[in-house]
Amino acid sequence: MKQCTIIGKTNVGKTLFLINFAEYLGVKSLVINYTYKEGSEKSKTISSKTAISSLVDEKPHKTLCIQAITLNIPIGKGKKKIKLIDTAGFIDGIHPDIEVRKAISQTLTIIRDSDIILHMIDAYAAKKQDLPSSLGEVDYQIAQFAQIKRGYAILANKMDLPGAEEGYRKIKEEFSGHMIIPISALYKRGFKEVKTFVARNI
Repeated sequence: MKQCTIIGKTNVGKTLFLINFAEYLGVKSLVINYTYKEGSEKSKTISSKTAISSLVDEKPHKTLCIQAITLNIPIGKGKKKIKLIDTAGFIDGIHPDIEVRKAISQTLTIIRDSDIILHMIDAYAAKKQDLPSSLGEVDYQIAQFAQIKRGYAILANKMDLPGAEEGYRKIKEEFSGHMIIPISALYKRGFKEVKTFVARNI
């Protein structure tokens, strides 16, 4: 089964995308498989609404382990299974908390084993100033590290917010040559295009 991993800085909307993309594909209740830093695993079945209230938070590093859902992606008249993986967010610099550092290390490991990388960038934040300052060094490092994968795309998230179009324009200029898909993880906008991209790469 192919692995599709969502990566990006903290609070860009990775977990919300995981939940809402699964719902967009017709999943009624989510079977989330958690893989912890020490290697232990557990599985939990919850509704999308419960998942959002318990897993999505404005507090940075709410996600501190691998969270994966198995999804069926429509391809032609059939379907193919993928494992969609949510990860701990990156930051610029070194985090003082060792647990966060371990979670980020786990994210880096999973990237190497992934077939498809969905690199999420906050288009609303990108509008505020020059792009290198608003994004930070980490997004450039992620792009260089992950673009070696054939199935690499940038998801410009938060397109529902005012001014995000300007941020999206800057992202397109800065990362020209890459597949860039404007989305709203909150309102499920751009999900059809993401589904098409994933289907093409599995």
